[in-house]
Amino acid sequence: MIGKKMEEALNGQINAELYSAYLYLSMEAYFGCENLAGFANWMRVQTKEELTHAMKIYDYVADRGGRVILSAIEKPPAKWDSPVSVFEAVYKHEQKVTGLINDLVNLAVEEKDHATNSFLQWFVTEQVEEEDNASTVLGQLNLIKDSPQALFMMDKEMGQRVFTPPATEGE
Repeated sequence: MIGKKMEEALNGQINAELYSAYLYLSMEAYFGCENLAGFANWMRVQTKEELTHAMKIYDYVADRGGRVILSAIEKPPAKWDSPVSVFEAVYKHEQKVTGLINDLVNLAVEEKDHATNSFLQWFVTEQVEEEDNASTVLGQLNLIKDSPQALFMMDKEMGQRVFTPPATEGE
């Protein structure tokens, strides 16, 4: 059975993950309007990842006998100045999510909830990857500066990203 404080915190994280999906979906729409289908694809994959994260936490709360309570999802921004500004926002957002995950781990330790602490370690590792992915794309965008040819080539590369669901326990 999950404690009330941890249940509330995990419900907050479900909302944060759903917001992340909503944010990346908005970024996908931005890239679609900018005729950058590869970048839009990258954001679509990111949206699916965030939805998977939310459902992973949702299922965990339910499996531990807790109650999932969904709350309103904040409206994300819809406009950015450039692909660089989008990925600056992505990187900043992923750093914020890392902080939220770290807060959950700290709470699990404080509450002596070893099962939740163990569960959250997957997210700790995932956030290292999320920040690295955002930082890498941002670094590449900063390298190409104002080169439409380089942006076109990068867009093609971004279009190659595919969603791979995380392995389930025991696989």
